[in-house]
Amino acid sequence: MPVVSPSKIVCVGRNYAEHAKELGNVLPEKPLLFFKPPSAIIGHGEAIVLPPESERVEHEGEIAVVIGKRIRRASADEARAAIGGITCANDVTARDLQKTDGQWTRAKGFDTFCPVGPRVVPADAQTDLTTIEVCCRVNGQERQHGRSSEMAFSIPFLLSYISTIMTLEPEDLVLTGTPAGVGPLMAGDVAEVEVSGVGVLTNPVEAGR
Repeated sequence: MPVVSPSKIVCVGRNYAEHAKELGNVLPEKPLLFFKPPSAIIGHGEAIVLPPESERVEHEGEIAVVIGKRIRRASADEARAAIGGITCANDVTARDLQKTDGQWTRAKGFDTFCPVGPRVVPADAQTDLTTIEVCCRVNGQERQHGRSSEMAFSIPFLLSYISTIMTLEPEDLVLTGTPAGVGPLMAGDVAEVEVSGVGVLTNPVEAGR
């Protein structure tokens, strides 16, 4: 079962310089935002299903922030205080569709394309948001590793920025970007995303029909 039931999932693209570089992109001057639908969420142990519409589905391990209280046009400090917790997420992406469509709704929005878990760890004022590590492994082999200190835009800044555009409600989920090393997922693989202090989110990969 998923550990959150958000009204929306707000994601941040190209928030790590090396990831932007590996896809041939430059870092944005302002946070690059997109959505994943809540219907994409699955929990720890549930299967990522590869849709037949895509020939290239990739993993993107991320640090995810769970909103704890409603914020609108919040300062960075107010946004920081509104964090309910931290969890692991996998921003699964149909890379071929992302490139051909131009906009990212289809590439990011398939059912099962947002594994989240295995738990939400509360974040209080003493939690250091600059030292969080994220690692993604496929079949036990590390593919991605990054730290929140490497983000182009910090977590409090991101939440503040997003809150100037839309109200963030309790349990809303913010995916903060993925480090370099994204790569393909195949049927039979096992994808793992580990966030320091949270644990390991594990999802098998299956072919869809």
